[in-house]
Amino acid sequence: MRLFQRGQRSLFGEILDWMLTPLLLLVPVSIGVTWLVAQGIANRPFDRALEFNARTLSRMVTIQNGLVQFQLPESAGQILRADGTDRVYYQVLGADKRLLDGDAEVPLPEEEEAPGEVVLRDDKLRGEAVRVASIWIELAQPDGPPLKVLVQLAETREKQQVLAAEIIKGVLLPQFAILPLAVLLIWLALARGINPLSELEDRIRKRRPDDLSPLDDSAVPVEVAPLVASVNGLLMRLKDSLATQKRFLADAAHQLKTPLAGLRMQADLAQRENANADELKQSLKQIGRSSMRATHTVNQLLALARAEGGGGALAPQVCDLARLTIEVVREAVPRAMDKALDLGYDGHQPGAPGVQLEGFPTLLKELIRNLVDNAIAYTPSSPDKPGVITARVLADPFGHVVVLQVEDSGPGISEADKELVFEPFYRVLGNDADGSGLGLPIVCEIARQHNATVSLEDAHPGKKPPGSRFSVRFEARETAKKRPA
Repeated sequence: MRLFQRGQRSLFGEILDWMLTPLLLLVPVSIGVTWLVAQGIANRPFDRALEFNARTLSRMVTIQNGLVQFQLPESAGQILRADGTDRVYYQVLGADKRLLDGDAEVPLPEEEEAPGEVVLRDDKLRGEAVRVASIWIELAQPDGPPLKVLVQLAETREKQQVLAAEIIKGVLLPQFAILPLAVLLIWLALARGINPLSELEDRIRKRRPDDLSPLDDSAVPVEVAPLVASVNGLLMRLKDSLATQKRFLADAAHQLKTPLAGLRMQADLAQRENANADELKQSLKQIGRSSMRATHTVNQLLALARAEGGGGALAPQVCDLARLTIEVVREAVPRAMDKALDLGYDGHQPGAPGVQLEGFPTLLKELIRNLVDNAIAYTPSSPDKPGVITARVLADPFGHVVVLQVEDSGPGISEADKELVFEPFYRVLGNDADGSGLGLPIVCEIARQHNATVSLEDAHPGKKPPGSRFSVRFEARETAKKRPA
């Protein structure tokens, strides 16, 4: 079984890489630093011995009868030549840099230092690296200026190299032995550290499909707590969505049951043997009404499903709300004339500044259509006093908001019912108009998809009848562009 798909990254491997890579990069740095430290440690005792021997040689330089003399005792010479590893060279130069004793090939210092001060330097002698200690001494004369004499002692560096190598071995070998152990401990610690993630995965995997209760975030690390909180939020939203769907399906089944039961009853009545022509005609009329009501309910359910799905994979377009409203009003005019209603449009014309917005034209027309159909269904009309329905589109002078309004001259909606009418399948009591109770929920859902708000108020406050005015406030196109995604 493949644990990871191609392109997926392993959190364990990535953390391990970020921990081990610096560790492995520090190894050569550690070797270099250890080498420098070992060189300094190895040079220090030999430098002190070389400095002591150079001072000892300088004390053997004397002046007699105005002449500089250097006498190296046999015992001192044996001591200088006693080292079987390194070679030791000495040099004594008089005031005129005349060789008084020693090896003439010992290189001279670049600068003359203060008398009595031993200066150590690295140099080359016969192709070999040597450590040189040089000291200038002044010899006083009774009848003249003091004479300056240079004493130098040079020694090859084989013992220092051997000692430095021994120090490096003593320091680095344990490091190379500890490095695999450190990698193993890091591996075990990391595996232990991410173990709560495996436990969380196991708890989620063992859950029943219908268990949408929040995950326990008390047993997870602090770093994982925001992820668990996000999952819990998703579970709660999913739980609410499923509850809404179950309630919606139950209400839909109940709403469809009534017209279907009426269809069955009227069909049974029409099939009676003793039914006369008038009864048969009445039954067929009821069958037609019930089928139309069932068809309307199904269409509204499909419209609500489309609204909840938003625009799908389609990208929003620039929509002219005035043009869409006028198109819907023209389509609804025949239905309004059948009920003797005065339906018209009053507002900004298509193309006017401020009536454009970003949205889905199909859904926007569905929103407008439901508001207009709702007004046609619930606005009474009579020959002496025809009902009036007006749709309008208004634009904010500053270009921030565009408002769609649909108002009617109907009986209005009580304060207690103004919030309830937006619930699915809710219908105001005492009204015999055909409807499924889904029109306004569809309006709210489409408005939510477009970041718009829906409000309901009396069209003519204080008058009888007060009428109703539904207002949908959209963000204008320029404002929508400036809003963060």
